[in-house]
Amino acid sequence: MKHRGLTRRDWMAFAARVALASSLPGMTTSALALPPRTLVFPRDHGSHPELQTEWWYITGHVRSKGKPFGFQVTFFRSRVASTQGMQSAFAAKQLIFAHAAVTDIEGRVQHHDQRIARAGFGIAEASETDCDVRLRDWNLKREGPVDQYRFATRIRSTRFEMDLTLQGTQPLLLQGRAGLSRKGPDADQASYYYSAPQLAVRGILTLNGVHHVIDDVVDDVVQPQVNRAWMDHEWSEALMHPEAVGWDWIGMNLFDGSALTAFRLRRADGSTLWAGGSMRAPGGATQPRVFAQDEVTFTPTRHWSSPHSQARYPVQWRIDTPVGSFQVLALLDDQELDSSGSTGTVYWEGLSDLKSPSGETLGRGYLEMTGYVAGIKLS
Repeated sequence: MKHRGLTRRDWMAFAARVALASSLPGMTTSALALPPRTLVFPRDHGSHPELQTEWWYITGHVRSKGKPFGFQVTFFRSRVASTQGMQSAFAAKQLIFAHAAVTDIEGRVQHHDQRIARAGFGIAEASETDCDVRLRDWNLKREGPVDQYRFATRIRSTRFEMDLTLQGTQPLLLQGRAGLSRKGPDADQASYYYSAPQLAVRGILTLNGVHHVIDDVVDDVVQPQVNRAWMDHEWSEALMHPEAVGWDWIGMNLFDGSALTAFRLRRADGSTLWAGGSMRAPGGATQPRVFAQDEVTFTPTRHWSSPHSQARYPVQWRIDTPVGSFQVLALLDDQELDSSGSTGTVYWEGLSDLKSPSGETLGRGYLEMTGYVAGIKLS
């Protein structure tokens, strides 16, 4: 369907950008502070449509016949405030969209795709009782008993496919203060946020019609770095402070079984507006060490300029935390994602190694950097 030269896809993409305005660089909306609350599972694995923005975010690294791959799957839900009072079943009250990518380290290439649809009509849904999000033939679902967690995801794209199961090996990690994570100096800049680190991955990645069966790791003590994933689930009414233009974030599964999170929100001049994170010891039996906003420092040590967007990204960092200093090194410089067909943003998200100051590799995970390309303009 066309209207004044725009396709229906154009209009849907525009609606998504409007709906996400509060969580994108330079765009804010007034919101009340989120109250502390006890997260309850499996219900809080599910959707929270009363709040504006939510995402289920999975990243991981695997091997197939010894070859390394990275993968990323993110489902977003966005509440469209302007349509909530409409009675029509066709009103786009909730939008569901998704990004997916596979990084072939040896091939030096990243494959990615994106989708968007309004919730309903059997096309896109996000359950409120448990993790069960789908967008056409893309899906993410929790499986198994209510006191355990195992996630399964299936992605179908013309360039790649994923059929993966991600088994929990540790308790869920509640970020911030018992799952309420501050993201800025004002109380309303916060989210409910938990992570599932050290997920054991099995399944198949398919690239250009070639199936890559994930290696079956018999002795995880010998090869603890193989086939691990990280899941974040976060939902909020407003995340971004007016001065924030983007963020830098890492989620790292360490080879000894511990889990490191670190993030910062940046001003336009590159200075840090807010920072945080946590470190949990191996096994996850103890409470994490939660980092205060003045205890985390991100210092770029190498940059890469994108030939696609001309953005200049730091692809190597020194990150100082109260539990030590670390280096983060991208395994492939060109892991920029162009999601202009869905969320309207261009950002960098990619597989990276975590190293000690002396260069010892301690773990592997994902680095995400947003706001390095000009913000969205609604016109």
